Amino acid sequence: MLSTGIKTPVGIKLMGPDLEVLSELGSRIEAVVRDIPGTLSAYSERVTGGNYLDFEIRRDQIARYGLTIGDVQDVIMTAIGGMNVTYTVEGLERYPVNLRYNRELRDNTDRLKRVLVSAPTGAQVPLAQLTDFYIRKGPAGIKSENARQSAWIYVDLKGIDVGTYVKMAKTVVERDVPLPTGYSMVWSGQFEYMEKARKTLNIIVPVTLLVIFILLYIHFYSVIEAAIVMASLPFAMVGGVWLLYLLGYNLSVAVVVGFIALAGLAAETGVVMLVYLDETFERRKKQGKMNTPADLEAAIIEGAVERVRPKLMTVSTTLIGLLPVMLGTETGSEVMKRIAGPMVGGLISSTILTLVIIPAVYEIWKRWELRKEWSNAERG
Repeated sequence: MLSTGIKTPVGIKLMGPDLEVLSELGSRIEAVVRDIPGTLSAYSERVTGGNYLDFEIRRDQIARYGLTIGDVQDVIMTAIGGMNVTYTVEGLERYPVNLRYNRELRDNTDRLKRVLVSAPTGAQVPLAQLTDFYIRKGPAGIKSENARQSAWIYVDLKGIDVGTYVKMAKTVVERDVPLPTGYSMVWSGQFEYMEKARKTLNIIVPVTLLVIFILLYIHFYSVIEAAIVMASLPFAMVGGVWLLYLLGYNLSVAVVVGFIALAGLAAETGVVMLVYLDETFERRKKQGKMNTPADLEAAIIEGAVERVRPKLMTVSTTLIGLLPVMLGTETGSEVMKRIAGPMVGGLISSTILTLVIIPAVYEIWKRWELRKEWSNAERG
């Protein structure tokens, strides 16, 4: 809100040269947007709803009294509008001294017509004899952006995420309210920053996955084992998505950050599983107990089933640490819940599926790796 000026999740900024056209377009877009599902309220600024009192000086009349246009304008600017004539200094404080008539002499049009203008001859001439008074409509305030006049539409949402809503609203507005030549539209508010964040995340997410893969390779010195751990990450996302659905959270930047953190936690769970499987496999192989598929199956059962407790402890400590965030109600908890939500749901599904899938994949890989040794042993 501080940077864009839009106080609602979604704002539409219309830009063009004519305020009347901008006001008409804003009213039409307001009516169209109100019917879009998810719209809580829509309000278009009334950029041309102000009232202005114009003084049109009658040149023939001021000439009769020897006055100039400047003489009449000075009275209008000072006696009616008010003008700072000096400043008073009170210690470190400075206050302007404004000179004008009292309010009772200028609070309605009839009294303004009786404001007197001093002529060079000494006559006091009412403004009504020297000017014509008109009340005209005009802009209550003029906003500009990128050196172009603008009108803003504020849209508040309920029960829908910003990205989905704007995608749907863009289609409806472009179809029902075509813009004249020279006019443009910008979707702003939280959506504007979400788009910037999305472009950044399009770079951060692949880089994060690449860094995780590189760290796994450095740890295992095996592309296959690193790939097995990376293959478990989608199973972690399943739990995160389901928990977000149950909690009623929409996709946001905070949720994506939570999924990025979940990728690291899920990789940690997979690493713990593979470390125990590798340790059991190598120990049994050195002992000469890896001669048949049954020996491999026994090693995997020992590495996976008999090491469930340390794996569950690894996950449980993280979940316990996240529970205060999920149960909190203080300021900022809404954002933190959306970060922690994918991590909690993802850790649960990742743990369950990792205990089942990684041992099965590990067995397939080791069977393929040891098939030549077993064939030679049978022949021998």
